[in-house]
Amino acid sequence: MKSFAELQAGFGPIWELNSPGHTDPHAVIAFPSFALGETTLAHYATRLAALEHRYLLAMFMMNRMPNCRFVYMSTEEPAPEVLDYYFSLFPPEKREAMRNQFVAITLPDHTARSVADKLLGRPDVMDKLRAAIDGVPAFIEPWNVTDHEVEVARQLQTPINGTAPELWPLGFKSEGRRIFRMAGVPIPFGREDVKTVDDVVDAIADIRRGRPNATGVVVKHDNSAAGDGNVVIRFAKLADASPAGIRRHVEALPEWYLRDLKAGGIVEELIAGTDFTSPSAQVDITPFGHVHVVATHEQMLGGDDGQVYQGCRFPADPGYAARLAEYGVATAQVIAPLGVLGRFAIDFACAKNEQGEWQVCALEMNLRKGGTTHPYAALRNLVPGHYDPKVGTWFNHAREPRHYVSTDNMVDAKWHGLPSATVIQAIAEAGLAFDHARGWGVVLHMLSCLKVDGRFGLTAIGTSPSHAQELFDAVRPTVERAVANAGYVAPPAA
Repeated sequence: MKSFAELQAGFGPIWELNSPGHTDPHAVIAFPSFALGETTLAHYATRLAALEHRYLLAMFMMNRMPNCRFVYMSTEEPAPEVLDYYFSLFPPEKREAMRNQFVAITLPDHTARSVADKLLGRPDVMDKLRAAIDGVPAFIEPWNVTDHEVEVARQLQTPINGTAPELWPLGFKSEGRRIFRMAGVPIPFGREDVKTVDDVVDAIADIRRGRPNATGVVVKHDNSAAGDGNVVIRFAKLADASPAGIRRHVEALPEWYLRDLKAGGIVEELIAGTDFTSPSAQVDITPFGHVHVVATHEQMLGGDDGQVYQGCRFPADPGYAARLAEYGVATAQVIAPLGVLGRFAIDFACAKNEQGEWQVCALEMNLRKGGTTHPYAALRNLVPGHYDPKVGTWFNHAREPRHYVSTDNMVDAKWHGLPSATVIQAIAEAGLAFDHARGWGVVLHMLSCLKVDGRFGLTAIGTSPSHAQELFDAVRPTVERAVANAGYVAPPAA
């Protein structure tokens, strides 16, 4: 058997097969294995299987690459009506062939662990994956890569399109700030490598001295995702903003938060200003070291402190989209020689100064897939074209622009237990469903979360920002009408 290093060394020619124009059969294993800290996994435990189902949208790659066998691995079998819905979004002449190229492998296990961790204890399921590949060149398309994913790759003898686990700390918040400095990318005033209450208090004092007009700070865990390790401290909202008051406030943070902080974190100035936004850039590094900016997004943030990812708009504001791309390339040029591979993303903070100019700061780097991955996969594969980073726009092959608005959090407690088919049918009857001929419409995802808490996701693809927003805004009232017309009543809360 080849070692993981040997598998990765031979990845380039296999990766090339998964691009338009290549006709050799090959397989892609979609592997949404969320390998994160115990606290984060526990927080999302009831939704993990539904979150995995977001990556069913990657199956649309078969639309562009008909010789690709798409193998989807998850811990909950996708519902037949959901798969029927997805195949209906392919051009009619391709649907039967695409069904033959699609393989779903299920490992029923809803514990709060990564798919890779679960799979390593199930040699029978591993055998099913081997049979699904059936001897053709194959690679794993992961969410992120830890030692568990590496061991899966070694047992399957397939490379991974992702960064090796020994490089994972490059994506920590502290290391990200150092890399941004090396790349010449601006970052907020702040401090890395904080671990204790004393560290946080000292860092806040330093920020207040260096940025006397700062309205607050953000404390972040080094190894966290989706804003779940972030705490915002706004000075004006504190009963006592003196050094002693700051210390008491930090000491009063939840025990779990201070415990996880011991592994490392950062404190940085809370960026504020008029027209504040939090965009991101998505970049691919190929096995040959080439760098491609694939997209930019405006992040939709929520939660009590406005730090939790809720969804996105594509592309980012043209006022700074090109700059985001430039910073993405500069960062990639630093990390690619270190061995970083596949998709990574950078989150930014943007605000206008008194002169009305956009000020852009990089906040963090994620060496993994993220919340923008699956909506981008829907656009890229259902409306083939390219993203022009200089213009900041996606153009289809006819040079027509496309935009989208996406969320994983279309939710209402009254929808708890609502059948997926009800939502699918309602969107179709309202004329909102994606249509391959016109190249726009709503693509649904995460429908299995309806039975968890009345939640589903969607990507509304339009011909302009306003068109995409109109489609997005029409979804909730459409589902509400369908629920009312069906007389559906959610079961009592447990």
